[in-house]
Amino acid sequence: MTKSELITYLSEENPHLYQSDIERIVNTIFEEITKTLSMGNRVEIRGFGAFSVKSRDPRTGRNPRTGEPVQVVAKRVPYFKTGKGLRERLNT
Repeated sequence: MTKSELITYLSEENPHLYQSDIERIVNTIFEEITKTLSMGNRVEIRGFGAFSVKSRDPRTGRNPRTGEPVQVVAKRVPYFKTGKGLRERLNT
């Protein structure tokens, strides 16, 4: 599901709300999650999962086309761990 599909679905489920308001709500939620992760903090949504940031050390990789070694710099990447409720719903 894309963000626009989510907005359309929510507006169909909540006809008493304007689609522009729903779009603003969805954008605000995503912006807050992004801002919190960029500060290195964790975001937990009970029953759904937790977003966090993991650090990757620098390493030597390989260019898949030529096979030559390439230096990969250290970086921070987003990480998502599913919550118990979501895992249970997926596996029933």
